[in-house]
Formats: sequence, structure tokens, C-alpha cells
Amino acid sequence: RNRLLLARLFTRPFNLLVLDEPTNDLDVETLELLESLLVDFEGTLLLVSHDRAFLDNVVSSTLVMEGGGRVGEYAGGYDDWLLQRRPSAEESEAAKASREAKKPDRRAEKKAAAADTAKPRKLSYRERQDLETLPARIEALETRQTELHATLSDPELYRSNDGEAVVRLNDELTEVGKDLEAAYERWAELEALAE
Repeated sequence: RNRLLLARLFTRPFNLLVLDEPTNDLDVETLELLESLLVDFEGTLLLVSHDRAFLDNVVSSTLVMEGGGRVGEYAGGYDDWLLQRRPSAEESEAAKASREAKKPDRRAEKKAAAADTAKPRKLSYRERQDLETLPARIEALETRQTELHATLSDPELYRSNDGEAVVRLNDELTEVGKDLEAAYERWAELEALAE
């Protein structure tokens, strides 16, 4: 149904597209289709999303509500904004160092996973178990991600002036996104090995 809506939307010519949380309730294939359509879109796209990976894949400029009625414009997606923004007084050097320390580890893991997929071999018992349980884990993570998107989209959350709850929910959403990405990568890796 979502694919049909996308196909119908992109059959008409237009130069302005406004999307609010377009990744909610999309399966992986439809999300990838939406990303490719938006990347090729030649008009202006105004997009609101909590899906940081989606933003990084699609947008070329980011508008950030900085408080005090100010709106900042930054080139690139969410990760680019993180690199460009001025560090706040609250952000400690330890947090920055921790974030930087995680990046090389993920690259090394991806290289190791790619090297493993190049060698044809049988799946171990643990790998077979992972392959069987990953779909349920992915479904649970996607469900939680949808719940978090819905909670963060609720205006009542912001009316309550509970900034800590918003930060906590955003942090959980980030972690769920990372876990989901890792689960998809592991599943793809195991599927490739199983073939």
C-alpha cells in the first residue's frame, strides 16, 4: 500500500514536497525506494524526521531550531550538523572522545564482516541460531522505534516542559536505530553466508 502511495505521489509533476515523519510504518524496501526517489527529486523538499540515518541519506541542508526563535541552516544531514555545530557547554570532552572512539571500531567491524562474507563456509550453530532469531529481534526493534517516533511526535511531550524525557527518548531512539542497523547488517551477512 505504501509503495502504491509513493508511486501515485511521484507520477505528478511538482517542485515542493513537504513530508512529516515519512519513515514511520515503512518496511525496509519501501524506505529504500522512498530514499532513492527523494535523492533524485529535483524540487525543494521540507522534511521532518527523527530517523537520523534517513536524514543523512536524503537531505543536502538541515534547518535546526536552536532556541530563542533562531533557526540555523547547516550543509548536509544530521551527522554533518553534529560536526558543524558549536559544542555546547554541557557537552563534555569525554562524550566527544567516546563518540570518536566508537567510529573506528564500527569501521573495523564492517571490514571484518565483509572479510568473513568473502569466505564460503557453512554456518556455525550460533550463526544458524542468530539467523533464526534475528527477524523477531528486528521486528521488536522496529516496533519500539515506531513507538518512540509516535511519542516524540506527540505535542503533549513538549508541552510538559520535561526536557530530560525528550533527551532520554531521543537517546533511546538513537540506540534502537543503531541496534536495528547492526541487526540488519548481521542478518544480511548471515543470509549471504547461508547461500
